[in-house]
This record gives sequence, C-alpha cells and structure tokens, in this order.
Amino acid sequence: MLNFSKISFAFFKKRHTVISHPKLSLFGSRVSTVSVTILISSIPANRIVAFESYSVDNEVRVVAFASVSYKSSVMGCASSTDRSAYIRSKQIDDQLRADGERASREVKLLLLGAGESGKSTIVKQMKIIHETGYSDEERKAYKPVVYSNTIQSMMAVIRAMGQLKIPFGIADRTDDARQFFALVANVEEGEMPSELAACMKRLWLDSGVQECFSRSREYQLNDSAPYYLNALDRISVPGYVPTQDDVLRTRVKTTGIVETHFTYKDLHFKMFDVGGQRSERKKWIHCFEGVTAIIFCVAMSEYDMVLAEDEEMNRMIESTKLFDSICNNKWFTDTSIILFLNKKDLFAEKIRRQPLTVCFPEYTGSNTYEESAAYIQMKFESLNKRNGTQKEIYTHFTCATDTNNIRFVFDAVTDIIIKDNLRQCGLF
Repeated sequence: MLNFSKISFAFFKKRHTVISHPKLSLFGSRVSTVSVTILISSIPANRIVAFESYSVDNEVRVVAFASVSYKSSVMGCASSTDRSAYIRSKQIDDQLRADGERASREVKLLLLGAGESGKSTIVKQMKIIHETGYSDEERKAYKPVVYSNTIQSMMAVIRAMGQLKIPFGIADRTDDARQFFALVANVEEGEMPSELAACMKRLWLDSGVQECFSRSREYQLNDSAPYYLNALDRISVPGYVPTQDDVLRTRVKTTGIVETHFTYKDLHFKMFDVGGQRSERKKWIHCFEGVTAIIFCVAMSEYDMVLAEDEEMNRMIESTKLFDSICNNKWFTDTSIILFLNKKDLFAEKIRRQPLTVCFPEYTGSNTYEESAAYIQMKFESLNKRNGTQKEIYTHFTCATDTNNIRFVFDAVTDIIIKDNLRQCGLF
C-alpha cells in the first residue's frame, strides 16, 4: 500500500512510459491522504516516479509513471504514443461522465388522457410559465383559430337547436340564423366581418340559444364556446390580437406527437403531448420507453358527456378504462403516475345542477364539489393494482387554463419527480 498526500502529474527528462490499470481500487480516503493499491506487479517499486489520479463514476483511477531505459530510438517513441493514448482515454472518460450527468438531469414526461381532457393546454402553460410565453407574432398566428373556434361553436349550438327541438326566443332570430350560415359560407379564414359579429351577438343573446347551450352535454361543444361568444365585442374589433388567455383556450385536435422542451429546477424536461382520441392512441407506443413520469389528464366536467367518436360511451368511464390500462401496464412498473383531475372549475359549476349518479349510479354522497371530487379521485386511485408497493398515484385537482394554478401544481410535480429519483437511488 502506497500513501501520498498530493498526487501530481509530472513528466521527467528521463524517458518514461505511462502505464494505467482500470482496476486500481480506492480503499479509503481522507482530506490529506489517499490510499491506493497498485495492481501492476511488473513494475518495480523503485521505478515508479509519479502518479496522477482521476475519478470516473465514483471510481478512482491511478496512472503510474515508471522510469524505463530504452536501447532503441524506436522504443523511445512509445512514451509519447502512450501519453497521447492516456490523454485521449481521459478525454473520453470525461465526456462519458458529462453525458451521464446530463442524462441524469433529463426528465421525460408523457401526457396521456382521453381527447379534450386538457393535455395541449398544459403544454401551452409550460411555454408561458417556463419559457418566454407567446410573442406578438405567435399570438397573431392564433387569430384564425380563435375565429374558427368561435364560429364553429355558434354553428354547433344552432344545429343542436333543431335536433333538440328548441325554438328561438324571438322569431326574428330565425332570419339571423339563416344569415349567419350564409355569411359563414363566404367568410375568409382569419376574418370576422362586422356584419357576421353583429349577427352572432344577436343570436347569442337569444333565450332559446341560451337554453340550448345549457344542454350542451347532449351534443358536442367546445369548452371555450362561452368564453369566446361572451367576448365577441373584443375579438371582432379591427386589429385584434389574441391574448395569452385567448391562446390557452383555442382548441385544435392534436394529431401525432408534439414535443416541448424546457428547463426548471436544473432539470431538462421533454414533454410529449399525444393525440387523445382512440384513433391516435396507436401512435403512443414508441414514446413509452425511458419515460420518467406520466401525467394523466381527466376532464372532471365530462362525467355526464359521451365521446365524440362513440356516442354510446361516457367520457368519464372511458377515462377510467384508459387509466387502468396505463397505470397497470407492465412497462410502467416503476414509472411515476401523476393524475390531473382537470377542469375543476367547470365541474364545480356543473355538479350543482347535474348529479354524479349519471356516471356512477352507485354514488350516494351529496352533490357538493368536495364530496363528488373526492369520489372521482377514489375511483381512479382504486384502479392502482400495485397499491401498497412503491407504486403511487399522485393526484392534483387542476384548471389547465389558470396559469397560477398550473404553476403551483407543476412545482409540486417537479418535487415528486426529484423525490422519486432520490428514492430509486436509495437516498430517500
């Protein structure tokens, strides 16, 4: 055993060769003394003239510099070659260590959930909270989407009035409805003519239209419909530029996979938003490998609604089935599952007038937000067949359009990820 207080990297005038061994072992260390065992038996102790140590993956490696006599000038060149090889080897080790540290700070988040559960809105919030938000040019690009969502919402309500046999409150609104469809047929993308905006405002104020809107669970209508239709005066003015809130509420069906990168708490996040409709789920599979955590979104307010692609299937029941298949999948045995019970604001409003029993007939609690929300949480968490092990479900009640709420929740999510990583390393 050889003890030394300071390992130095020295070259001597004598010709020497660099001899290293990857199995050199560190037996113990103090601040001023390091003890090592030299496992190169072929070098006499009196020939070793200098050492250098470096650490790779918590293992100390020691390089011994031995004095060697050479009879040939050709052999004398070997020292230079060996030194270069050592330096190159160390550079590779340093790069591997740096790559390992980078990989340890990378977090892959997979956003899953049924269609229209709020996944894409969460991604937009990450851009607002952890990046620079939406620039003027980016917000201007959303103007056609805002107008399209607004017009499509009004069209859905007017058409549903015929299906549900709901008359207009004022007879003149029938003419407005005809004019509305005629104007829409000729409107340019990204435009909202004043005549069209005025027609939509008259229709939206009609009592029959409002009655039909109150029954929107009976047909397909975007959650953003009242937000945009109540803002017609603002969004129809010349020179209108969507606000960040306007952008958050835009609805475009996600097809394929949308990847977002951002940094938070010294972690590098990669967030994957995938299509939630049934036709899109087959595209998820190649995102699964190496995922750090899954954020599963559920639209709480859709407990009394059916799927757009299957009008026989309740949306909440569909979400429970999908969650069951994700939570208990063998690929996700050690993957953190974070459950976002989303659209809590819409749920709180709806539960006062529509009982939870339309989705869960066995429910016997009151129609208060607190009891109903707790029951939904229990229904999802009870699907975890690995309960009692280290597999946990971390549940948060969210409103994806509320930036402050998502900022607070994502901070908690990041702490969960850090804690789970420490636990897997045996440090928690």
